[in-house]
Amino acid sequence: MNQKIKAVLGFLVSGAVLTAIDQWTKSLAVAGLKGKEPFVIWKGVFELLYSENRGAAFGVLQGKHGFFFLVAACVFVAALYVTWKLPGEKKFVPLRICITLITAGAAGNLIDRVVQGYVVDFLYFILIDFPIFNVADCYVTVATAILLILLMKVYSDEDLAVLWKKRKES
Repeated sequence: MNQKIKAVLGFLVSGAVLTAIDQWTKSLAVAGLKGKEPFVIWKGVFELLYSENRGAAFGVLQGKHGFFFLVAACVFVAALYVTWKLPGEKKFVPLRICITLITAGAAGNLIDRVVQGYVVDFLYFILIDFPIFNVADCYVTVATAILLILLMKVYSDEDLAVLWKKRKES
């Protein structure tokens, strides 16, 4: 099988699995937390608290569903493009993983918005009163942070040139 097709299939399958995990955790939150008191994991530090987020990260842009759909579509198209263009070398595996996590997070939250009109959030660091979030948000936040580090410290401009230049076939 062509290496590029393998890469895209790997991206799609692992992204689907990650998205399913996100949706599963949200369904657990709905079943176990909706309409109930928070479930305290570590008193005064961390708890599970059901919340419906009708905006973006941390509740901004309330009710802008068309905008979220457009952003998610752009993320998906860009992820497919990068996945297709990246060489199969081992050094690009961390980049592929980050792209997959970001896309799965965007997909997980988009599914909520399309199906319910809001995103289910349930992870709450009460100690610092951090906005309530979910597994998809974790995917996006952690992968984006790692991606930025990779882009600044690991990959050179030459490494990433494959994304916008045609490669010579040997």
